[in-house]
Amino acid sequence: MKLRKITSLTMLLSFLLLIVTSIVLYVVPEGRVAYWSDWRFMGLTKTLWGDIHINLGVLFLVSGLLHLYYNWKPIVTYMKNKAKELKIFTANFNVALILTLFFTFGTLFHIPPMSTILDFSASFKDAGAQKYGEPPYGHAELSSLKMFAKRTGLDLDVMKQQLQKSGMTFDDESWTLLDIARANHCTPKDVYVAMLPPEDTAQANVFPDQPFPGIGRMRLKDLCTQYNLDTEKIISGLGARQIEAEPDQTIKEIAQAKGMEPQTLFEVIHEVVTSL
Repeated sequence: MKLRKITSLTMLLSFLLLIVTSIVLYVVPEGRVAYWSDWRFMGLTKTLWGDIHINLGVLFLVSGLLHLYYNWKPIVTYMKNKAKELKIFTANFNVALILTLFFTFGTLFHIPPMSTILDFSASFKDAGAQKYGEPPYGHAELSSLKMFAKRTGLDLDVMKQQLQKSGMTFDDESWTLLDIARANHCTPKDVYVAMLPPEDTAQANVFPDQPFPGIGRMRLKDLCTQYNLDTEKIISGLGARQIEAEPDQTIKEIAQAKGMEPQTLFEVIHEVVTSL
């Protein structure tokens, strides 16, 4: 066995697997949504995919450094001019440097095509939020029944009764939603729906009083669809308050155009909804 060959093959295999983990993490829903819905791909959660990605990255880095060591002479050759003189800023090096800086600063300043790549990823995450639903608050799945009742204003006794009626088993109110979900082979979201009183379940689509996680990336028309609102009436109501909006714009985009925060715009939308 030769360490040089092992290094090159390790670098190749870790690179190929990094491509797989990168694609998965590119399309995976936001953490709060993934944990709420117990999202999995090939049996692995978002956390496990992230852990694999990090450790493969370390392996790729170490093997890359060793590969650099074993191939230092050819690399130095790339940085020599026609007179065989060592020159770092050769034409090839300059092109590589420009490309690297272009992608780095293009990402920072949200310039296409880097912004397009990021926006495309955001569209996957938004679709995941629409499909799996948003939790009442961040990491709600880790709250005990007692804490969840306190945070959401639900009646603890009613919650426990509803869970029992749904056939879900749990020991006491110290169990988290995630504990109950795993014990009953379902998702934290399923536990939440099961614990709601019938009247609250029926009113699940009532426009909330507080902004929820991820609302900034929601398009106005999607927000209206989710809560059975007339998009045109909402746009008209915003216009009456000197806020211009289009159905395909996100809440964040509408807010930024007016120089306000998404949470502030949410309050305005809430005001429009209550006035209808």
